[in-house]
Amino acid sequence: MDGNGRWANRRGLPRLAGHHAGTENVRRITIACADAGVEVLTIYAFSTENWRRPADEVVGLMRLLLQRIDREAAELHRNNVKIRHVGALEGVQPRLAERVRAAVDLTRSNTGLVLNVAFNYGGRQEIARAVQRLMAQGVRPEDVTEELIDRHLDTAGLPDLDLVIRTGGEMRLSNFLLWQAAYAEYYSTPICWPDFGREELYQAFAEFGRRVRRFGGLS
Repeated sequence: MDGNGRWANRRGLPRLAGHHAGTENVRRITIACADAGVEVLTIYAFSTENWRRPADEVVGLMRLLLQRIDREAAELHRNNVKIRHVGALEGVQPRLAERVRAAVDLTRSNTGLVLNVAFNYGGRQEIARAVQRLMAQGVRPEDVTEELIDRHLDTAGLPDLDLVIRTGGEMRLSNFLLWQAAYAEYYSTPICWPDFGREELYQAFAEFGRRVRRFGGLS
């Protein structure tokens, strides 16, 4: 979901206008993914590093999320989308944290596409949380396995990533699902997130379909 600010700047608009437009696009892309048969979609809504942005932008973004989350959750619920939160809600404004939990509860029984909302999320922090959970359970170091760590991640029970799409021309990991993206394919487009539509999404899927995935092997 990169490029909201640049999208706004190119139009002479405040950066928050770009976040408004980006929020609108989440629902459209989620529905497009569901129509294409995607089973799990993760959007990187707000990273742990994003708190370092200018205070007025962060405050405006939190206000925007608080204003929109109930309406967007209701619309996704009507489309049988199941919302999951990945990340930490500690330190998040209590009212917003409450609405995030409410969106998860509202859609918990849905059977369609699973939408992971990575909010206040960092890949390193997620791995650290998983290790802390294991330590709290008294697991011995010699008993720790990849499978055990996987079961204690925020995404427990979900498959690893197949494809990571970066909008806005970005080419870096940005602390996103580091464990789960071990063998993911990457696709970068210069199109900013608010303009990233169904056509470009399906181009990314087509490119993914042409890749040969070896998972460390030769074929």
